[in-house]
Amino acid sequence: MKTSPPVILASQSPRRIELLKELVTDFQVIPSSVEETLRADLSPEENATHLAMEKARSVAARHPGHLVIGADTLVALQGEIIGKPRDADDARRILGRLSGREHQVITGVAVVFDHAFQAAAVSQVTFHPLSEKQIAEYVATGEPLDKAGAYAIQGIGASLVAAHQGSHSNIVGLPLDTLKKLLDQARDQPPQTGTQQGPATRRQKNNA
Repeated sequence: MKTSPPVILASQSPRRIELLKELVTDFQVIPSSVEETLRADLSPEENATHLAMEKARSVAARHPGHLVIGADTLVALQGEIIGKPRDADDARRILGRLSGREHQVITGVAVVFDHAFQAAAVSQVTFHPLSEKQIAEYVATGEPLDKAGAYAIQGIGASLVAAHQGSHSNIVGLPLDTLKKLLDQARDQPPQTGTQQGPATRRQKNNA
């Protein structure tokens, strides 16, 4: 009987931890120390999957024999990546740009074991038109300050959202359908016969 390898989530995000519990009953949380540096030569989806893979590989290198999950979530407005706000003023500026407009939430996911697998899920989110007062009141809650795009759809920020299309869990930070496919692929893949080289990477794109 095939034994499933132990799982590590290379993220300490409370949101990702809670979401992963829906797929995996027992796993470790070992955050990656990879610096989240965006590359100008990559698209938002490519940046998300690149960072997810970097996180997963960095933890997998220290924990051989484990199945390691990495993830990175970005918000993009007309192709421009909108990161986490630097401070409250920046959060107000970001929310002002998103007000009344559609944007994309992109999560890159990587799974590293004997082989490496990666995919990106993309969801569309449309904000209500927001007044300066609404923006100021939301920023004052403190919720936007550590979130890509300066909001949390699973929190108070849900009131800002007029509509969304695609995976809700992706918008929160971990697209479960996409991750399940990658986990199944990693578990079903025959072990590599030679271990001198790093895991081969296989890409899957998923517009969830």
